[in-house]
Amino acid sequence: MLKTNILYYFLMFRYTPLFLFNCICKFHFSFRPIFFFCRNESEAINDIVENISRLLDKTDLIIANYPVGVESRVQDVIQLLDIQRPNDVVLLGIWGMGGIGKTTLAKAIYNRIGRNFEGRSFLANIREVWEQNVGPVDLQKQLLFDICKEAKTKIQSIESGTSILKGRFFHKRVLLILDDVNTFEQLNALCGSRNWLGSGSRIIITSRDMNILRGNRVDQLYKMKEMDGSESIELFSWHAFKQASPREDFAEISRNVVEYSGGLPLALEVLGSHLFELGLEEWKCVLEKIKRIPNDQVQKKLKISFDALNDDTEKEIFLDIACFFIGMDRNDVIHILNGSEFFAEIGISVLVERSLVTVDDRNRFAMHDLLRDMGREIVREKSPKEPEERSRLWFNKDVLDVISEKTVRIHILTFVLIL
Repeated sequence: MLKTNILYYFLMFRYTPLFLFNCICKFHFSFRPIFFFCRNESEAINDIVENISRLLDKTDLIIANYPVGVESRVQDVIQLLDIQRPNDVVLLGIWGMGGIGKTTLAKAIYNRIGRNFEGRSFLANIREVWEQNVGPVDLQKQLLFDICKEAKTKIQSIESGTSILKGRFFHKRVLLILDDVNTFEQLNALCGSRNWLGSGSRIIITSRDMNILRGNRVDQLYKMKEMDGSESIELFSWHAFKQASPREDFAEISRNVVEYSGGLPLALEVLGSHLFELGLEEWKCVLEKIKRIPNDQVQKKLKISFDALNDDTEKEIFLDIACFFIGMDRNDVIHILNGSEFFAEIGISVLVERSLVTVDDRNRFAMHDLLRDMGREIVREKSPKEPEERSRLWFNKDVLDVISEKTVRIHILTFVLIL
């Protein structure tokens, strides 16, 4: 009866756990036989507070204003997590290019199944936070608080934090989501081994880098795919028109924008929001512009993967593929690039792992149109007004203008002649 009454008032009036603790302390002498036989009273009180606090944790993460296509992907991932295996610790990786919706999907899964665990934590933007001065320690502190509700424990260094986390999580069944991981150091500091966690725990890692998720580092791998045509047009329409489909007079140009976006949720959202309440002629102008100069917000997000490449050779290979080699046979391209001592086999493998380049079943290079445009914009912005000063040329007009003025550089001319 006491437990029922306290829980009722806690629910109805949203009293804090401290209030609940006081209530128990006030009445527990009268109900000692019910609650505290054969148990230490303070331990019992702490257990009650902890369990009810967990049950009443209604904090959900904000997913998206228009979560088009998210539900079907959530169901696919939940199947891979195999919740029916209560005694196993399962690690799942979510892999894909920037802007494709990895974080959105991970948040939705967190909201859906998080309350089934003793503790849960979603560490967002690990790559970005890690680069800050005390970022690694802050992430460890957040993890400790999320799972164990400890705010006073001192973490002096990454090493001490790793040791503390390992000791606190043992025997706990938790859901841990590590978002945007790009180094093994991050994994080792935040969850060095599945043995840290109790039976039935689930760990989800999102990354742009397949190398992080390769081999036996994860039990399951979910490869993100672009949105299909109907999903793309719906998501774009919600942002551009605040309804599920385009206005009739904008139907054709909407399809053109969606085609340009290539099923990438980030681009659909950014461009849809940008075009909201603009006139038809303005839409046409924007569409023509982004074909030559990509949208800044989309460009910035995609460029993260390029900037994270390990050396200049890998960056040069990416730019060459973006400007010249899409659709060409992989072996032919390797032969050309190795002529410049690029060690192309290694560099291309890295680009594929980082979701920057793909190789189709005919052994030909492919690349998302927005990644292609991102690469070309990196080249263009080095010399926006003077094409002859750029490292590469791909537009016919720019090539002809530069050649006619006899200012073309030898390495540019070489690529033009090859193609």
